[in-house]
Amino acid sequence: MPVPFVHHPAYDAAFDPAHRFPMRKFSRLAEILIEDGLVGPSGFRVPEPASRETLIRAHDPAYVDMILSGAGVSRDWERRIGFPVDQKVARRSAAAMGGTLLAARLALEGGLACNTAGGSHHAGPDGGAGFSVFNDVAVASLQLLHEGAVERVLVFDCDVHQGDGTARIFERDSRVFTLSIHGENNYPYDKARSDLDVGLPDGTDDAGYLAILPELLHRTAAHARPDIVFYNAGVDPHADDRLGRLSLTDAGLAERDRRVIGTWRGRGVPVVGVIGGGYSRDIEVLSRRHTILHRVAAEFG
Repeated sequence: MPVPFVHHPAYDAAFDPAHRFPMRKFSRLAEILIEDGLVGPSGFRVPEPASRETLIRAHDPAYVDMILSGAGVSRDWERRIGFPVDQKVARRSAAAMGGTLLAARLALEGGLACNTAGGSHHAGPDGGAGFSVFNDVAVASLQLLHEGAVERVLVFDCDVHQGDGTARIFERDSRVFTLSIHGENNYPYDKARSDLDVGLPDGTDDAGYLAILPELLHRTAAHARPDIVFYNAGVDPHADDRLGRLSLTDAGLAERDRRVIGTWRGRGVPVVGVIGGGYSRDIEVLSRRHTILHRVAAEFG
C-alpha cells in the first residue's frame, strides 16, 4: 500500500512572495508530489482543522482563543512569531495541526505517514515564536496520549534549529522523550533543555552528520521505548539554506531520512514525518528539497 500523505489547501496562506517566510512551498510541494506520481490513486488525505479542545492540550487557552479569532494579534506576538496572524494564518495553523494529528493516526494504522506541513517546533506552552503559531507535534502527541492511543512518544527532531518549544512543553512529561539535533550557534540563542540535545558546529557536512546518527538512534530506542515517533525532517541543514549554517547535500538529507525512518520501521514503531524548516528564495528548489522526505518514505511503502 502507498504511504499516505496528508495535505490541506489551507496550508498555503498566500503570503507576498517577497516575505522572508516561503509560504508558497507548501502548495508547490503538494503539486510536485502529484506531478511526480508520488501520491497514490486515492490522492492526499485531507485533515480536519484541529479543534480548540485539542490545541489547548499544548497551549495556553487565552493564546489559542486569540489566534482562532482571526482578529489579529499584538505587535509583540507578531514579532515573536515572525509574521502577522490574520484569518488565513489562523486557518492555516489549525489545518496544519490537524494534518499532523491525522498523519499520526494513519501511522498508527499502517506504520508510516507524512504531512506536507508541520514541524512548527518553536511554539511553546505560552504561545508562538520563530514562524511557529502552534506546535503540531506537541498537539498531536498530547491528543494521542489523552485518548490512550499511545503511552510513550519520541520526538526525533532534525531541523537545524533547536526544538525549544517542544522541549518546554514536555520538560516535565516523562511520557514524551524529546531529541533535538541542531546547529549549536543557530536560533534560538536561548536554548531550552530537551531530553537529549546535540548541538553541531557550523559547517557540519554529510559525513559528520550521518556519523552521529547510529548512536543517537540506539540511545533513543533504549531510553524512549516509543509507541510512535514524530520525525521532524527539516531541510534547513542543507548547505544552500539561507538560515542553516550546516553543509548537508540533498543526498545527505535523503540518507538521514532513510536511516531514521528505517531504524524505527525496522523495530515496528510507527513513524510520522513532518517537513520542518527550509528557507530559500527559490521556491522550486526548496519545495523539491522538501519532497526528499516523501520520496524516502515511499521506499518503505
